[in-house]
Amino acid sequence: MTTSTVRPIKEGNIGIATLLAFAMIPMSGFATDIYIPSLPGMTNALGISSSEAQLTLSLFLISYGVSQLFIGGLLDSYGRYRIALVSMLLFCISCGIIANTHSLYVVYAMRIVHGITIAAMVVSKRALFVDLYSGEKLKHYLSFFTIIWSTGPIIAPFIGGYLEVNFGWESNFYFLGGYAALLLVLEVFFSGETLKQKTPFHPAKIVSIYYEMLRTSSFTLGIGMLGLAYTMVMIYNMSGPFIIEHYFNLSPVVTGYCSLFLGFAWMVGGFVGKGTINKPFVRKMNVNIGCQLIAAFALWGTFLLFNQLWTVLVFAFLVHVGAGFTYNNYFTYCLQRFPKNAGIAGGLTGGLVYVIVSMLSAGIIYVLPAKDGQNLSFSYMALIVASGVVMYRVLIVNRQEAAALQRETTPAV
Repeated sequence: MTTSTVRPIKEGNIGIATLLAFAMIPMSGFATDIYIPSLPGMTNALGISSSEAQLTLSLFLISYGVSQLFIGGLLDSYGRYRIALVSMLLFCISCGIIANTHSLYVVYAMRIVHGITIAAMVVSKRALFVDLYSGEKLKHYLSFFTIIWSTGPIIAPFIGGYLEVNFGWESNFYFLGGYAALLLVLEVFFSGETLKQKTPFHPAKIVSIYYEMLRTSSFTLGIGMLGLAYTMVMIYNMSGPFIIEHYFNLSPVVTGYCSLFLGFAWMVGGFVGKGTINKPFVRKMNVNIGCQLIAAFALWGTFLLFNQLWTVLVFAFLVHVGAGFTYNNYFTYCLQRFPKNAGIAGGLTGGLVYVIVSMLSAGIIYVLPAKDGQNLSFSYMALIVASGVVMYRVLIVNRQEAAALQRETTPAV
């Protein structure tokens, strides 16, 4: 398959295709968050433990992350459009399979399929923006990614809570499949191929590009910060339903409202990040980390004193605002870093972030189980301190790069 044999996008459809791309960006959030209120219900319906139910999230994150490491090279070589269409179709089919099985291992397998197909869908749409736009307009669109993505964590658990109460956990996957089917139909009519010049698929060359990207310290440190920021959100996603429904004995609808509230926090952080995009980078990131650490300690202290749900929500909200702020700043930077290899850069960024998130979240949940607000606060503290260590390294790298640039621009005597 070459780009010449695939229908190119029509000039008049670029606006609609851009809107469809934005509609695709939240799919990864939808796939993780819509059935968060159903996790306790799934444990009962399938006769499994809470850790086995949480593994459906971890398997998705791992497959989604690892797939992005490879999908970027395929998209740069074979185009965005057909790969995205096939992925949407397979995703719809896998959603139907999950909704009609009570085998845990089938659910596990289909969640891996979800990770692979959504990776292809989302990375192809990230690359679309770099294909079609440049300069300040590209920077403007990329800065919206975190904000648009956050609609998934905001809306999905809210919808999922009502679906769980009224139709059962299976209805979440019918909803996901229907949403993907609608996007598939619209893509067929209004989108097309955006890759202007393909890169020959030479694995050795692609590996060398990956190596060159990973050698760029500021890029890899940025990926590390993205992983730590999103792990803060994922830790709540994996702990929150059990804290709310088991510790406080509240309904899945309450879980959905709480997740909506904290999803809004991520969006607020994205807007703050966009509004402060021209402020001194290191300084604003250090202030953000300090505020997050104060909020995490306040969560721990107030939960011990009052033992109320509001203590979890108020201070987790502040931590998540900071996480959204971090993600907005670093995601825009990482995607713009290598415009000639947009698919690979987008895939590597997203892939490594989700690999980091899957390992960190699974490890932290194992050490600090989803029990109460105290364990949640300890999880936040560990991630925030790690973010501070990474930012200290960022400061050193920035000084080294500035010194190297000064040496290059200073004329020899």
